[in-house]
Amino acid sequence: MRNHTLGSLIWVRLTRFTNQSNQMSNEFLKRFDLTTAQFDVLMQIRIFQPLSQMELAEKVTVTQGGISRMLVRLEKEGYIVRKHDWKTKTISLTMKAESILEQAFPEQSAFQSSFFDDVLSEEEQQTLYSLMTRVHKHSQKKEIPPE
Repeated sequence: MRNHTLGSLIWVRLTRFTNQSNQMSNEFLKRFDLTTAQFDVLMQIRIFQPLSQMELAEKVTVTQGGISRMLVRLEKEGYIVRKHDWKTKTISLTMKAESILEQAFPEQSAFQSSFFDDVLSEEEQQTLYSLMTRVHKHSQKKEIPPE
C-alpha cells in the first residue's frame, strides 16, 4: 500500500477484474464459437446497423487494423455483410449472426451479471453503477497532460 493512492489501487483492481472477466468470457463464448472481441463487435453492429467500419472502430476496443482483420473473418464465417453505398461501405449482420446472438446474448449477460449478483446487494450494485458512470463520464472529458 506504500506509495499508492486509493485511486491507483482502484485502477489496478478494475484492470485486473476486466482482464480476468475477458479471459473467462473468451472461455465461456467458445460454446458459440466466438471470442469476447467478436461478440462485442457483433453486438455493436446489431445495435447500430448499418454502420461504417470507422463508426464501428470508435465503438469497440479493437484497433483500426484489428477491426479490418476481424471483419474479414466475420464476413468469411457468414456473420456480416458489407455493402458499398456510393462512397461508404456499411456493415450489417446476417441472419446467422442474429441467430447466434439470440442464444449468446442472454447467456453471456447472465454470466457477466453473476460476477456482481453473487456478491453485491441490489443497493450496492446501484451505487457501483452510479459511481462507475460518474468516473466514466469524467474520463471522457479528461485531457492527457503534455509531456
